[in-house]
Amino acid sequence: MARLIDSSILKFLLVGVGNTLLSMALMFLLEDMGYWPSTAIAYVAGAVMSFFLNRSFTFRSDETLGRSAVKFALNVAVCYVLAYGVAQPVGGLILGRTSLPTVWRDRLTKLGGMALYTGFNYFGQRFFAFRRR
Repeated sequence: MARLIDSSILKFLLVGVGNTLLSMALMFLLEDMGYWPSTAIAYVAGAVMSFFLNRSFTFRSDETLGRSAVKFALNVAVCYVLAYGVAQPVGGLILGRTSLPTVWRDRLTKLGGMALYTGFNYFGQRFFAFRRR
C-alpha cells in the first residue's frame, strides 16, 4: 500500500506555488465580480496549469490524456465546492464578529478556502485523477 504522504507532495506544492500566484492574482483582480465568480475563474485558470504540470511532472501519470482530464476536472470541481463551501460559512462565523471591512473578511475567507482546496486536491489528484495503474 502506498504511503499517504511521499515525495510527490513536494512537487505538488511547487506546482501549487505557481497555481496559487496565478489564482490569487486573478481572484483579487476580479473581486468586483463577487465571491463565487472571482474564485471560479481563478481556479479554472490555475487548474489548466495544474493539470499539465501535475500529470507529467508530479505524478507521471500513464492514464490517457482524455481519461485523466475527465478525472482531474471532476476532482477539481469537487474540491472547489467542498473547500469554498466550507470556507465561506466558517469564515463568516469567525470573521463576521470583527470590525474588518467586508472586503478583507472575504479575502481572508478566500485564503482559508485555498488552504482547504490544496489539501483536498493533493489527495484527489494522487489517489484518483493521476493514480498509477
